[in-house]
Amino acid sequence: MTSSKTYDAIVVGAGHNGLTAAAYLAHAGLSTLVLERREIVGGCCVTEEIAPGCRVSTTSYIASMLRPEVIRDLRLGEFGLRMVPCDPAIQVAFPDGKVVPWWAERERAVAEFRKYSVKDADTFVRVDDQLKRLARYLQPFFLEPPPEIETGSVQGWADLFRVGKRFRSITNGDLAELILFLTGSLGEFLDHNYESEVIKTLFLANNVYGKHGGPYQPGTAIGLLFHLLSGGAEEVQGFYGHVMGGMGSITQALAAAGQKLGVEIRTSAPVARIDTRHGKVRGVVLEDGTEIRSKLVLSNADPKRTFLKMVDSSELPGEFLHAIRGIKMEGPCAKVNMVLSEEPRFTGTPAQYTPLERTFYTIVPSLEFAEKCYDIAKFGEIPEELWVDCVVCSNADDSLVPKGKHVLTCFVQYVPYHLRQGTWDENRELLGDRVVKKIGEHAPNVPNSILTRQVLTPLDLERTYGLTEGNIFHGDLRLEQLFFMRPVPGWSQYRMPIAGLYLCGAGTHPGGGVTGAPGHNAARQVLRDWKMVRRKGAVA
Repeated sequence: MTSSKTYDAIVVGAGHNGLTAAAYLAHAGLSTLVLERREIVGGCCVTEEIAPGCRVSTTSYIASMLRPEVIRDLRLGEFGLRMVPCDPAIQVAFPDGKVVPWWAERERAVAEFRKYSVKDADTFVRVDDQLKRLARYLQPFFLEPPPEIETGSVQGWADLFRVGKRFRSITNGDLAELILFLTGSLGEFLDHNYESEVIKTLFLANNVYGKHGGPYQPGTAIGLLFHLLSGGAEEVQGFYGHVMGGMGSITQALAAAGQKLGVEIRTSAPVARIDTRHGKVRGVVLEDGTEIRSKLVLSNADPKRTFLKMVDSSELPGEFLHAIRGIKMEGPCAKVNMVLSEEPRFTGTPAQYTPLERTFYTIVPSLEFAEKCYDIAKFGEIPEELWVDCVVCSNADDSLVPKGKHVLTCFVQYVPYHLRQGTWDENRELLGDRVVKKIGEHAPNVPNSILTRQVLTPLDLERTYGLTEGNIFHGDLRLEQLFFMRPVPGWSQYRMPIAGLYLCGAGTHPGGGVTGAPGHNAARQVLRDWKMVRRKGAVA
């Protein structure tokens, strides 16, 4: 069965990047359809009910780098988006019962650090200035395609010139430091600059989320720069925010903004394949057999799901397929969400703390702990001791639950996608038990107050949310898979080998996180190509 309506563009997947791209395309006048296989929009940026009346951000859980340009351009505040800054931005619960905050205001953070090392507090000021300066060099690249390193073409030279202009004021020292952060390890950087294990652990708690490799692996220092890119409506460097209504409020606002611009959204409409013929896209075919025609298709699915499951391999170059198969995935994280009968009481939390200050806790005692945890997981074992991020969402937003109840969402790493023994279906509750045990060491009232528990293993992230191998970033954030190497070398500018087919998800530059940048950039690239084709047609 063929749909009677033809669209200018179809977006496969209503995650936040797909919705962002669709809204920009519709704003430019393209008739745009978004197709989502689940019954709700949002992808991994959703708020879902896990018990009657109890809602939680089931997957993504903190807003940090949501692009201010996207918020402004699509006027998301008018569609209900509201974020409250996390303060403290990071808070670590240590085994000795101390709870150490990293306050959002730098002067307050420095005063806290002085309790552990005067020298490190002074170092922090110097390094923070340095990191923010270096992050500003990277900032412009977030909202534009990576350069095509091709000196045999005019476009290649133009891209190199564009990159050169970005760095025209950089000093030799800054360039050396930038290379260090792009290639070095977080652990070595911290050991070289700081003496206090407490302060080193605070930095650790702010980095390597969802990334392969412990803190002493090369390339893990890059998070120090990425997390200082600006975010939020006020464009604050290093912004962390609780989203009122949960993370789903972001995608609900994006959907509403897009629909006002003319975007059509269909849920429970899984795409079986992207229809191509003779190197050109023709539309999509749904699982129920419905064919929908379009001139353009943007896939918000990850590169492996898109090209290994949705596109006929005979339509793709062999080298391209080989590169796609080689993308490092194997997501190293999981989520555990709970409804509790009482607020978690973390040992060491000052009595005068406000509910917002009692919202965000990280349980990771040291860099050595994190490195050992990864070493166990990389060989297919579930570590006995886990790194757990805890967000008491109901303390930030009590509208998420009925009075007297609380919701706790926990991000867990490191865990393997491939288990050495058994399956994730067999080990799901084991993982949940170990997470609860670890939390109970710091908040003893939690284990006996659990009313509902939802455990999302890497396999569940794949099955439910469409993340190949459970990778939350659509491909690991490692140097050889970033910038003009993302998703694969030669195809970093959102266009794919089939004419009219584009990627717009986190598997493209600049990568994962709830930023909206890949969707924004892909839409702009589509529109540039669209205008060029129309101009050529008019001349012909």
